[in-house]
Formats: sequence, structure tokens, C-alpha cells
Amino acid sequence: MALTKSQRVKLMKAISTSLGGEDWAVIDTTLKQFGLPWQDSWSGSTSSYVLKMIGDAADDELVELGEHVGHKIDQQGPTLPADLKFWQPGMMRLFVTHLAKHKVFAAQLQASLLNYGISSFVAHNDIEPTSEWQNEIESALATCDALVGLLHEDFHASNWTDQEIGFAMGRGVPVCSIRFRQTPYGFIGKFQAFNGHEKSGEDLAHELFDSFRKNKHTRMKIAEGVVTMFESSWSFAAAKMLMGRLEELTVWSPSFSKRIGAAVETNSQVNGSFGVARRVEKLVAKWSGSSDEL
Repeated sequence: MALTKSQRVKLMKAISTSLGGEDWAVIDTTLKQFGLPWQDSWSGSTSSYVLKMIGDAADDELVELGEHVGHKIDQQGPTLPADLKFWQPGMMRLFVTHLAKHKVFAAQLQASLLNYGISSFVAHNDIEPTSEWQNEIESALATCDALVGLLHEDFHASNWTDQEIGFAMGRGVPVCSIRFRQTPYGFIGKFQAFNGHEKSGEDLAHELFDSFRKNKHTRMKIAEGVVTMFESSWSFAAAKMLMGRLEELTVWSPSFSKRIGAAVETNSQVNGSFGVARRVEKLVAKWSGSSDEL
């Protein structure tokens, strides 16, 4: 498969993030199995090492390695619009599959997830009445970074929920579920399941954030989303809350240091929030030269 320059760069970055989350032995074994170069010593981070080793790989080799670590290039899928209205720019994209009769709870979860840098697609809230709804759902499934199923009673009786989960699994994106009165079944039974009993949308949003920030496939997406939210902090309290989320991130990019530093300078809600500017300085210092900085 011939990749465009943009596809190569995006795929190489995704591979370096995912494979770079493994230990050195797994990384080198993987590179050897795919016929790619490796080195006995390296002074930088695991992610920078992977990026260097795959830099000259052929397109087919990149595609195969990308699929191995969970990043599949759609060779035949339709071209999707670059700007899909239902995704918030700069955030992780989460597809929420649910039963129509529980759309109120799904909407509450959606609202809570925004404060964690997660933009979620909830069909009953995000599809315009005039849109071709099936096309909208397919577009969301084709562009989401992960999927969560709200497993209420009779979840499997829906004509759509199982198909949506299957679509996400086929793309290789992370899939998880939240148990209410339905036990995970079939293929979804092997994935992580959260207990939703007597929990609010905010409770579950926090649990999902905690999981996604540690998952090698989603941690950089989450980091990007939290930085984006921090930049646009709308109150002193929001800046302090989002600062706490920044401090919980497990990966970092040099661009994040510049962006949160700029937020201190330009957003009065950030620089006016007591202690936040100092915490930004400490966080930037912590990640400077860290092996987990990309």
C-alpha cells in the first residue's frame, strides 16, 4: 500500500507512541521480527528510538507494523470530511454506544467527559435531524479513538449496538464497557469493564480518564485533550482542576510545555488561579528531558 507523506508521518508517530510504551526487550524483538533495524545502545527515550529505527521502513512494512500495534490504515474506506461537527478539536474521540432509552445518562456522561479532554459521540444528541443518520454514525465510528458500551439490560437486543462494537474492534481501537444490568458477553467480554452501579456520569468519566491516560493507544490522545482544555480554562476553578489532570498524564510532548506556558501568559483564568503558574513551571521542569517525553 502506498502511503502519502502525511499518512507516513502520522503512522510513524502512532507506532512510536504505542511500541515505545513497551520495554526494550519487546521493542527490539518486534523490530527484528519485522525485519527493521535495531541497536544495542540508545541514550534517548524508547519512543524516539522506535521513531529512528522505523524512519526508513517501506510503506508496506509501516502498515504491517502499525496494524500489529493497533493502528490500521483504511485502504478502501470512504474519504471522510476533515471537520466533523460532533468532535471537539484537539480532544480524544470516544464513541458511546448505548440504548435509546438511556440517552439521558449517556448525555450526562458526555458532558462530564469534556472536563477530561474527551470529546464523545452520543448518537441521539449529536446527529442533526436533517443528516443521514447512518452516515453520521459510520463517520463517527471510522474516526473515533476508542469506544465504550453502556451495558444496560437488553443491550444486546438492539439492532445497532453490537454492530458498533464490531466496527470499532475491526479498526483495532480500544473497546471497553460499563456494566449496569447487563454482563459483558461475546467478544466484548474480554475487554475491560467498569462497574456503573449507582455511579454518576462524573464518577465514570474519571474512571475512563484514568484508564485512557495509562493505555498506550490512547494516552497521547488524552494528553492532547487535557492540554487543549487547559489552554481554554474558563474560570479559576477550571484552571486548577485541569492543572491536576495535567499532573496525572503519563506521556508528554515538548509542544505541551510551550502551550501550557503560553496559557499562563495569555489566559487570565490560568495566571489568576492561585498556585497554577508555579505548578506549570514545576510540571515543565519535570518533563524536560524525561524518557517519556516525545
